[in-house]
Amino acid sequence: MDKSNPIESNTNITSLLEALLFVAPGATLISQLATALEIPVAEVEAGLLQLEQQLLNSDQMRGLRLQRHHGRVQLTTPPEAAPVIERFLGLEASSRLSRASLETLAIVAYKEPVTRPQIDAIRGVSSDGVIKNLLSKGLIQEIGRAEAPGRPILYCTTSDFLQHFGLNSLEELPPLPEMDEETSVTA
Repeated sequence: MDKSNPIESNTNITSLLEALLFVAPGATLISQLATALEIPVAEVEAGLLQLEQQLLNSDQMRGLRLQRHHGRVQLTTPPEAAPVIERFLGLEASSRLSRASLETLAIVAYKEPVTRPQIDAIRGVSSDGVIKNLLSKGLIQEIGRAEAPGRPILYCTTSDFLQHFGLNSLEELPPLPEMDEETSVTA
């Protein structure tokens, strides 16, 4: 039996994925997992779906969740465990976000990638200070520049954003209410 490839020794792919994600320093590309396991990306995706179901479909709360964001995956703790974890680690309670920060985060989350001028147009005020604050907290990040005049910076949410709000992916955001054309703002 060849011990260089654990898949050949009948080890469960789901267990190996869980182990790799546990030791990974942060969010990991699915292709990196496939390379490490020497299996196709499709098999990794199937294993991740199985792992996600195992973590979510338990009779009792599990201590881990699978989080997906921008083509990367990582293990995180559930939001219900946050108070106990903060107390255990001696962390201060998370600082509250201002209304302006929450507005800006919502715009970025629903419209990403989005530029500051687009955010300003939706909010109706300058968002410079709020964006700097959200960048420093690691809730949003710069991901490039738009192909528009002045080449404005594009922003998107981070995996820290998902953890802060207890989401596993952006697909868990509630749908936006339908607005008629007179009340909607186009960016």
